[in-house]
Amino acid sequence: MKYFIEFAYNGTHYHGWQYQPNAISVQETLNKVFSTLLQEEIDIVGAGRTDSGVHASQMYGHFDSEKVIDKEKLIYKANSFLPKDIAVYDIIPVHEEAHARFDATSRTYHYFISTKKDIFGNETSWFNQLPLDLELMNESAQLLLGFTDFQCFSKSNTDVFTYNCKITEAYWRKENNKLIFTITADRFLRNMVRAIVGTLVNIGLHKITKEDFIKIIESKDRKKAGFSVPAQGLFLTNIAYPYIHKKNESI
Repeated sequence: MKYFIEFAYNGTHYHGWQYQPNAISVQETLNKVFSTLLQEEIDIVGAGRTDSGVHASQMYGHFDSEKVIDKEKLIYKANSFLPKDIAVYDIIPVHEEAHARFDATSRTYHYFISTKKDIFGNETSWFNQLPLDLELMNESAQLLLGFTDFQCFSKSNTDVFTYNCKITEAYWRKENNKLIFTITADRFLRNMVRAIVGTLVNIGLHKITKEDFIKIIESKDRKKAGFSVPAQGLFLTNIAYPYIHKKNESI
């Protein structure tokens, strides 16, 4: 049988989602626990991959098992065995052709900037006390919806076949001492969100204009875009599937 697993993690102490031979990853940690509990080799395929230090408040993966799973019992045991920075929320039986990565119709990320030093949130936000023009950043973020090729925000030397993504929402909001950027698209390129945020921050600092922003996107040149903001402020917060009707309400 095939199952989807819904889970979350604080990525501070992991070198991203995907298995790496010389570093601990979220995928490796989950695989070990589920293989032990189910007493068979389990290889969880993730809905995507997050870089080192990036978090997920909602992530999905799928795995195959020879067993008919007692969902509640397995969730309880998994959370008992997993470290405190990974949590399993649900296990969902799905059809045999279901795929956690290829079937996802949209993904949403949030990026958190703390405008006041937050000693309890420095693992989950980027501290930046420079004044930012949020109105101008929002006007510029809306421009993203008119483009599809985002090569200028992609990490170099990636193995993708296309740099096209369909962004359906991109906006900033202020909550107390936090600036929160929300972006949703059908897919994302490596480093894309962090590069977009860094470029929008440069706009908020009045280092570049909205017109410059358009030229950067049209250039398809990563060197012309802004810096990549630190990983700790980035969260994968929602993944949508046509056959799973569940939205993450925690962010």
